[in-house]
Amino acid sequence: RGTEGVVPRWGVTRLPRKTHRGLRKVACIGAWHPARVSWTVARGGQHGFHHRTEMNKKVYKIGKKGADSHKATTEFDVTDKDITPMGGFPHYGVVDEDYLMLKGAVPGSKKRCITLRKGIFPQTSRNALEEIKLKFIDTASKFGHGRFQTAGEKAKIMGRLKA
Repeated sequence: RGTEGVVPRWGVTRLPRKTHRGLRKVACIGAWHPARVSWTVARGGQHGFHHRTEMNKKVYKIGKKGADSHKATTEFDVTDKDITPMGGFPHYGVVDEDYLMLKGAVPGSKKRCITLRKGIFPQTSRNALEEIKLKFIDTASKFGHGRFQTAGEKAKIMGRLKA
């Protein structure tokens, strides 16, 4: 993406074929007065990689590479399984480095760098102060309808697939 014109960036309709000095433009960018271009007029520029700020994200788990925290085992689910779902995450792959498990969505595409910092205000709500106890981490395949949590579980139920 990067720098784009008004047609891909804002979805502006192209001008007729015989237009003088180009047709992938905005026909009129405003009246004579006020003698400035309004911020609502579609203009070319940066498309994608925009800065977003979200507040009060709850951290569920921090996993270190090679440590016991890199497993998806919890106090309630003692199955020995890796944090990566079967077949890997869509458009990402296998998690083999340090990771951070957050509650909710994170803006941006896969593999996009995010910046985290400590909150400015101390959290006082009961929801923010409650202790987090993860009961189960789903490691079923994220492609299609994942039924199995581990490859061993799948092999036990499905048996040999090739003759």
